[in-house]
Amino acid sequence: MAETEQLNNDTVIEALRDVFDPEIPVNVVDLGLIYNVDVSDGDVHVEMTLTAPGCGMGPYIAQQAEWRIAEIDDVEDVQVDVVFDPPWTPDMITEEGKALLGID
Repeated sequence: MAETEQLNNDTVIEALRDVFDPEIPVNVVDLGLIYNVDVSDGDVHVEMTLTAPGCGMGPYIAQQAEWRIAEIDDVEDVQVDVVFDPPWTPDMITEEGKALLGID
């Protein structure tokens, strides 16, 4: 992270763009899997979901998110919770994600 950047929601979201579902070539942000990011005094709490509750890659994706956030300067502690309320739908995919998937 550049010296002028501070730890905040935007830096966490940007870092999460490096995390991918191995089965889908789109990052977790553009898939619409990130529901909430809370940054407080070096502690980062993320609520994210999966494309399906039974996704076998869920623990892997959450761990990758946790590891990527932990690499950000000034992060003291990371907690990533996988939640399913509200349920994920394809409508949550960003325009950039839809373009990568070839969805109109």
